[in-house]
Amino acid sequence: MAAKLSGGGGAKFDLGQNSDINVTPFVDVMLVLLIIFLIAVPVAIQTIEKLEIPVFESTESKDKVENLLLTVSTTDENGVSAGEPGFAGASRNGQCRVYFGNVTPVTSEELYDQAFERLDAIVQRAGGPDAIMDDPEKIPQVHIRGDVNAPWSCVAGAIYNVQAAGYPTVGFISNPVDPNA
Repeated sequence: MAAKLSGGGGAKFDLGQNSDINVTPFVDVMLVLLIIFLIAVPVAIQTIEKLEIPVFESTESKDKVENLLLTVSTTDENGVSAGEPGFAGASRNGQCRVYFGNVTPVTSEELYDQAFERLDAIVQRAGGPDAIMDDPEKIPQVHIRGDVNAPWSCVAGAIYNVQAAGYPTVGFISNPVDPNA
Protein backbone atom coordinates (compact mmCIF):
# COMPACT_ATOMS: atom_id res chain seq x y z
CA MET A 1 0.00 0.00 0.00
CA ALA A 2 1.40 3.41 -0.87
CA ALA A 3 0.96 6.63 1.10
CA LYS A 4 -0.24 9.82 -0.49
CA LEU A 5 0.59 13.25 0.67
CA SER A 6 -2.44 15.38 1.04
CA GLY A 7 -2.41 18.69 -0.67
CA GLY A 8 -2.59 21.91 1.27
CA GLY A 9 0.54 22.47 3.34
CA GLY A 10 -0.09 20.09 6.18
CA ALA A 11 2.02 17.09 7.10
CA LYS A 12 -0.98 14.79 7.08
CA PHE A 13 -0.77 11.42 5.43
CA ASP A 14 -3.73 9.83 3.71
CA LEU A 15 -3.35 6.07 4.06
CA GLY A 16 -6.19 5.25 1.65
CA GLN A 17 -5.96 2.79 -1.28
CA ASN A 18 -3.84 3.71 -4.29
CA SER A 19 -5.39 2.59 -7.55
CA ASP A 20 -2.28 3.06 -9.72
CA ILE A 21 -0.91 -0.09 -11.37
CA ASN A 22 2.63 -1.04 -10.47
CA VAL A 23 4.29 -1.77 -13.83
CA THR A 24 7.80 -2.45 -12.50
CA PRO A 25 7.38 -6.28 -12.34
CA PHE A 26 5.87 -6.26 -15.82
CA VAL A 27 8.79 -4.27 -17.22
CA ASP A 28 11.28 -6.57 -15.48
CA VAL A 29 9.70 -9.68 -17.00
CA MET A 30 9.57 -8.10 -20.47
CA LEU A 31 13.24 -7.13 -20.31
CA VAL A 32 14.24 -10.65 -19.31
CA LEU A 33 12.19 -12.12 -22.19
CA LEU A 34 13.71 -9.61 -24.61
CA ILE A 35 17.23 -10.65 -23.60
CA ILE A 36 16.35 -14.35 -23.91
CA PHE A 37 14.93 -13.88 -27.41
CA LEU A 38 17.85 -11.69 -28.50
CA ILE A 39 20.18 -14.57 -27.63
CA ALA A 40 18.00 -17.52 -28.68
CA VAL A 41 16.77 -16.39 -32.11
CA PRO A 42 20.19 -15.97 -33.79
CA VAL A 43 21.30 -19.33 -32.40
CA ALA A 44 18.17 -21.04 -33.73
CA ILE A 45 18.51 -19.40 -37.16
CA GLN A 46 22.15 -20.46 -37.50
CA THR A 47 21.48 -24.08 -36.54
CA ILE A 48 18.63 -24.60 -39.04
CA GLU A 49 19.96 -24.82 -42.55
CA LYS A 50 17.88 -25.18 -45.69
CA LEU A 51 15.07 -27.57 -44.88
CA GLU A 52 14.56 -30.23 -47.51
CA ILE A 53 11.36 -32.21 -47.57
CA PRO A 54 11.94 -35.81 -48.69
CA VAL A 55 10.26 -36.94 -51.88
CA PHE A 56 9.08 -40.52 -51.97
CA GLU A 57 8.56 -42.43 -55.14
CA SER A 58 5.00 -43.37 -55.64
CA THR A 59 4.55 -47.12 -55.85
CA GLU A 60 1.91 -48.86 -57.84
CA SER A 61 -0.82 -50.06 -55.55
CA LYS A 62 -1.41 -53.76 -55.52
CA ASP A 63 -5.10 -53.51 -56.20
CA LYS A 64 -7.30 -56.52 -56.14
CA VAL A 65 -9.03 -57.13 -59.42
CA GLU A 66 -12.34 -56.91 -57.57
CA ASN A 67 -11.82 -53.30 -56.45
CA LEU A 68 -14.18 -50.88 -58.12
CA LEU A 69 -12.60 -47.80 -59.70
CA LEU A 70 -14.70 -44.66 -60.16
CA THR A 71 -13.86 -41.31 -61.69
CA VAL A 72 -15.96 -38.32 -60.65
CA SER A 73 -15.92 -35.24 -62.86
CA THR A 74 -18.28 -32.65 -64.26
CA THR A 75 -19.17 -31.30 -67.67
CA ASP A 76 -17.69 -28.01 -68.87
CA GLU A 77 -19.63 -24.73 -68.92
CA ASN A 78 -21.32 -25.76 -72.19
CA GLY A 79 -22.45 -29.19 -70.94
CA VAL A 80 -19.80 -31.16 -72.87
CA SER A 81 -18.49 -34.26 -71.05
CA ALA A 82 -14.89 -35.41 -70.86
CA GLY A 83 -13.80 -37.38 -73.92
CA GLU A 84 -16.19 -35.57 -76.22
CA PRO A 85 -14.93 -33.11 -78.84
CA GLY A 86 -14.83 -29.53 -77.59
CA PHE A 87 -14.48 -30.44 -73.88
CA ALA A 88 -12.99 -27.37 -72.17
CA GLY A 89 -12.33 -28.97 -68.75
CA ALA A 90 -14.45 -29.76 -65.75
CA SER A 91 -16.38 -26.87 -64.28
CA ARG A 92 -17.85 -26.32 -60.84
CA ASN A 93 -21.06 -25.22 -62.56
CA GLY A 94 -21.24 -28.35 -64.75
CA GLN A 95 -23.31 -31.48 -64.26
CA CYS A 96 -21.89 -34.41 -62.31
CA ARG A 97 -20.39 -37.28 -64.29
CA VAL A 98 -19.42 -40.62 -62.74
CA TYR A 99 -17.42 -43.13 -64.76
CA PHE A 100 -17.83 -46.77 -63.69
CA GLY A 101 -14.53 -48.63 -63.96
CA ASN A 102 -12.99 -45.30 -65.02
CA VAL A 103 -14.53 -45.77 -68.48
CA THR A 104 -18.33 -46.06 -68.64
CA PRO A 105 -20.41 -42.98 -67.74
CA VAL A 106 -23.33 -43.89 -65.47
CA THR A 107 -26.23 -42.14 -63.78
CA SER A 108 -26.85 -42.44 -60.03
CA GLU A 109 -29.35 -45.27 -60.52
CA GLU A 110 -27.04 -47.11 -62.91
CA LEU A 111 -24.12 -46.68 -60.50
CA TYR A 112 -26.11 -48.25 -57.68
CA ASP A 113 -27.40 -51.11 -59.85
CA GLN A 114 -24.06 -51.94 -61.47
CA ALA A 115 -22.16 -51.68 -58.17
CA PHE A 116 -24.69 -53.96 -56.45
CA GLU A 117 -24.60 -56.54 -59.26
CA ARG A 118 -20.80 -56.49 -59.33
CA LEU A 119 -20.50 -56.89 -55.54
CA ASP A 120 -23.13 -59.66 -55.51
CA ALA A 121 -21.23 -61.57 -58.20
CA ILE A 122 -17.98 -61.27 -56.22
CA VAL A 123 -19.66 -62.45 -53.01
CA GLN A 124 -21.29 -65.45 -54.79
CA ARG A 125 -17.97 -66.37 -56.44
CA ALA A 126 -16.28 -66.30 -52.99
CA GLY A 127 -18.84 -68.74 -51.61
CA GLY A 128 -21.47 -66.44 -50.14
CA PRO A 129 -21.56 -63.77 -47.44
CA ASP A 130 -20.27 -66.05 -44.66
CA ALA A 131 -17.24 -67.14 -46.70
CA ILE A 132 -16.26 -63.59 -47.66
CA MET A 133 -16.70 -62.37 -44.06
CA ASP A 134 -14.27 -65.04 -42.85
CA ASP A 135 -11.52 -63.49 -44.98
CA PRO A 136 -11.77 -59.66 -44.97
CA GLU A 137 -9.05 -59.44 -47.62
CA LYS A 138 -11.58 -60.73 -50.15
CA ILE A 139 -13.98 -57.84 -49.54
CA PRO A 140 -13.61 -55.41 -52.46
CA GLN A 141 -13.12 -51.68 -52.02
CA VAL A 142 -14.13 -48.63 -54.02
CA HIS A 143 -11.39 -46.26 -55.18
CA ILE A 144 -12.55 -42.83 -56.32
CA ARG A 145 -10.51 -40.46 -58.44
CA GLY A 146 -12.18 -37.06 -58.21
CA ASP A 147 -11.50 -34.16 -60.54
CA VAL A 148 -10.13 -31.13 -58.71
CA ASN A 149 -12.96 -29.01 -60.13
CA ALA A 150 -15.75 -31.45 -59.30
CA PRO A 151 -17.96 -30.18 -56.48
CA TRP A 152 -18.01 -32.25 -53.31
CA SER A 153 -21.70 -33.01 -53.84
CA CYS A 154 -20.79 -35.08 -56.92
CA VAL A 155 -18.22 -37.12 -54.97
CA ALA A 156 -20.55 -37.49 -51.99
CA GLY A 157 -23.33 -38.78 -54.28
CA ALA A 158 -21.00 -41.45 -55.69
CA ILE A 159 -19.93 -42.47 -52.17
CA TYR A 160 -23.55 -42.71 -51.04
CA ASN A 161 -24.55 -44.92 -53.99
CA VAL A 162 -21.68 -47.40 -53.65
CA GLN A 163 -22.12 -47.68 -49.89
CA ALA A 164 -25.86 -48.21 -50.37
CA ALA A 165 -24.95 -50.96 -52.85
CA GLY A 166 -22.98 -52.70 -50.09
CA TYR A 167 -19.35 -51.67 -50.46
CA PRO A 168 -18.04 -51.06 -46.92
CA THR A 169 -14.77 -49.29 -47.79
CA VAL A 170 -14.35 -46.23 -49.98
CA GLY A 171 -10.96 -44.62 -50.61
CA PHE A 172 -9.56 -41.86 -52.77
CA ILE A 173 -6.82 -41.92 -55.37
CA SER A 174 -4.70 -38.80 -55.67
CA ASN A 175 -1.88 -37.70 -57.90
CA PRO A 176 1.41 -37.37 -56.06
CA VAL A 177 2.81 -33.85 -56.02
CA ASP A 178 6.50 -33.02 -55.67
CA PRO A 179 6.67 -30.71 -52.59
CA ASN A 180 10.05 -29.31 -53.69
CA ALA A 181 8.80 -28.24 -57.11
